[in-house]
Amino acid sequence: MFIPPRETVRELHGEEVVRRRVEELAAQISADYAGRELLVVGILKGSWVFVADLVRRLTVPVIIDFMTVSSYGTSTRTSGVVKIVTDLKCPLERRDVLLVEDILDSGLTMRYLLDNLERRGPASLKVCVLMDKPARRKVQIRPDYVGFEVPDKFVVGYGADFAERFRNLPFIGYIEEDDRGGENGTNQG
Repeated sequence: MFIPPRETVRELHGEEVVRRRVEELAAQISADYAGRELLVVGILKGSWVFVADLVRRLTVPVIIDFMTVSSYGTSTRTSGVVKIVTDLKCPLERRDVLLVEDILDSGLTMRYLLDNLERRGPASLKVCVLMDKPARRKVQIRPDYVGFEVPDKFVVGYGADFAERFRNLPFIGYIEEDDRGGENGTNQG
């Protein structure tokens, strides 16, 4: 028997706004990497929708790889301990690498990833995030490419989830707090 979720999702950035912003980011990245091949590293699961739409709009040669990392367990708050669940297949040495994430929140996961990938010897390493939530930042990180700055709410849609739900929404929204109490704060490290 299907039990519908009790969370209410409110739209923050509509489907057309997201589409246009992804096109703008792709144009900027393509200009910055003109004449070079780019290795795009997506962080699963949250980035897959964004990565798919972004790379289809890039005009430079692209190789795509993915990593899966975990810093949550069963909580909605990062534990601060990052574990690589699935590592890259492609070597990074002497390549231009663009790390793509759905959201930059506390920065703990991103800091770990940047340190880990930098040790692999890329020619360059930059960060592209669909959403930046600076209100939650615990470590100083400034992404190179940002789709949207988002408020201190639990955001979902366009790949970002709440308990594995809402990834398929074509827009960016947030979970409206309900009468159960609790706090909807962070998506990711």
